[in-house]
Parts: sequence; C-alpha cells; structure tokens
Amino acid sequence: MTEAERRRTVRVFDTTLRDGEQAPGASLGQAAKVRAAHAIADLGVDVLEAGFPAASAGEAEAVARIAREVRGPTIAALARAGQADVETAARSIGGAGRSRIHVFIATSDIHLEKKLHMTRSECLARTASAVERATAMADEIEFSAEDATRSDVAFLVSVYQAAVASGATTVNIPDTVGYAQPQEFAALVHAIRTALPDTRVKISVHCHNDLGLAVANTLAAVGAGADEVHVTVNGLGERGGNASLEETVMALRCRADWYRVDVGVRQERLVVASRIVSELTGIPVQPNKAIVGANAFAHASGIHQDGVLKDPRTYEIMSPQSVGWEARRIVVSKLSGRRGLAARLAELGVPLDGEALDRAYALAMRRGDDVHELDEHDLIAIAAHARRPIESSVDSSTPVPAAGD
Repeated sequence: MTEAERRRTVRVFDTTLRDGEQAPGASLGQAAKVRAAHAIADLGVDVLEAGFPAASAGEAEAVARIAREVRGPTIAALARAGQADVETAARSIGGAGRSRIHVFIATSDIHLEKKLHMTRSECLARTASAVERATAMADEIEFSAEDATRSDVAFLVSVYQAAVASGATTVNIPDTVGYAQPQEFAALVHAIRTALPDTRVKISVHCHNDLGLAVANTLAAVGAGADEVHVTVNGLGERGGNASLEETVMALRCRADWYRVDVGVRQERLVVASRIVSELTGIPVQPNKAIVGANAFAHASGIHQDGVLKDPRTYEIMSPQSVGWEARRIVVSKLSGRRGLAARLAELGVPLDGEALDRAYALAMRRGDDVHELDEHDLIAIAAHARRPIESSVDSSTPVPAAGD
C-alpha cells in the first residue's frame, strides 16, 4: 500500500458565513454574502454553511440565493432542534446542488438548565424528533451538541446515539466556549468514535478560540480520528473566533507526515479568500496572522534574510506562492544585513554592490534608527545618494537622504 493510499481524507466545513458572521461587526448584506460564498467555494471546501435561515427573512433569502447560485460544495444551513427551524432551513437550501441541514441543541447542564429550561429527557426527545424531520428534507444531516466539551460524557453519547438512530450522517463535537485542551479534546473525540463504531457516521469538530487553542484542538481531533473540521476564513467567529481555515489546512498539509490526511482545499487561493472576506466584513487581518497576515513571509532580521536568500527552506516551511502571495518580503530596518538590503534594492531596480552598497548600508542603518521600516522611497533616495562619488566612507556627519532628495 502506498503512502497516499494509507491517508484518509478530512472534509473541510466552512462556517465563515454563519459562525464567522457572528463576529461583532462582521455582518454582511446579501450581495456581500453571496460574493464571499463564491470566494469560499472557489477554495474547494467540502461544505459551505451559508447561514442560519431562521434568524431573519433577509438571512433566509441570502441562504437561498447562495444555494441557487453557488456550486461545488454541499450547502448547509443551521437549524435549532425544532420543526419550524428545520423547515425554514430546508426551504432555504432547496435550490442547492447538494444540501445539508445542520441541527443543533445544547447538551451541557448549564445550558439545559439556565438557557433552555429543559431536562435531559426532553433534550433527547427534541434531538430525535428534529433530526428525523430533517432527514426527509435534505441530502445530508449533521447534528451538533452545543457545549459538548462541558457536557456529561455519558449523556453526550446518548444524545449522539439518538441523533444517529434518527438519521444523522455526521455528528459534530463543538467546543463552543473554547474550554477544551488538546489532549482532553482528542480523548473526547476518541470516546465518541468508540461509542459510534459505524464508520459511515462521520465525526466533525467545531472549535472556538477563547483560550487561543481552536486550531490546536482541531488538529488534536484530526489526530484522534475526526473526519471533518469546522473552520472560518481568517479565524472569524464569536468572541475570540473559530479555528482558522488557512492555519488548519496548512498545518495538515505541511505536516502530512504527522497527520497522514488529505484535504481538498486549493491552498493557492487562501490569500485571495482572506482578502475578500476582510474587505467585505471590514475586519482587518492582523499583520502577524499565520499564512495570510502581512508579516507571514516578511523577513526583517539580517540573519534570517541571509538564510532565506541562500535557501528559502532555512526560514520558510512553505513558499509564499503556495498560499497565494506573489513573493516573500525583505524588510529593511535597523536589524537588516547587507545581503537583505542588496536584495531589496535589486527588487526596486536600483542594484548596488561594492563600496556603493557599503555607503547605502551605512545610510540605511542610520535611517533605521528613526523609522520602523525603510519604504521604497527611502531606499531609492539612499541608493541615489550612495551612487555619488564619495572619497571617504559615510560617517556620522553625512546627512541621511530623505525621499525626494
């Protein structure tokens, strides 16, 4: 058996347009939501959760439009475990090439008692009824036990078993409040898999980032046998956000030796999708965000610049082009070396070497004491100054040229 044959496939369930849109300030109008849906579908995700139709008439219509217009992924809609929600979701995704109703109900005691005012028996009955109703109205049914990681495990298992008996083809384990730890979450996934031995039933996970562990927990779950991961572009979502699509996908790709799974996402489209979602939501991507942040392939240290210019593998575990960047970025600052400065000047079309490069480097380091990063105007001005015949090396009395000099 080949290495490829030993690998299993993990499905990618994108919930940017449902849970991601729940990030404060991220709400999208219908046209923007459809545009984002096309960008996410273009990534090659397996399932695209278009929204929560019961939330409003406008949301239901936006989901319906996505179902009609977007092809490629299965189109999912969220529904609470009740007949009205399920039927509203079914109507909204009726035009999809392939449809999924995502039914959920809370299972932790704090949610049952304080939010739903419901007993465990009532929760079980509601689960079975809603899933059974949904089964007749969509191609696929996914069931989520909200706040699973704070639920009694024995009760959680009984709820999942009821959902599967009623027709759920995927059961989702949400870490709704980002409470779980990676080893703990992996153990829970293993326990649910053991309790549901039918491999036709898929296990999915949905992790939040309240403790900064959403991606770590998602990856731990994959290691424990999860078949599907819920993610969002740029890690958008409630409170601290959800597991980031780009980080999860690239961790699985870069460490395929460890996880031994395949995902179908077109990684070269990650930066494009990130930019579109950021533009539409108005939520900027932090510069130090992995994969899609502005600094993800930026090198400022002279030591790092020297290494990456000799062989990119010294400081890059993936190429910038592999995820959609045009190129890496060499940042000239007071921390840079001559090699980095020479490379950046060559990029700008003003290459220097020898004594001219030495003069430019001395000027750049002095300029670097005043600014965080030398921009192209600074560098072009410095290159022009360094090209002038100077009999002595630059000293502290030599003025640092400003842009336009």
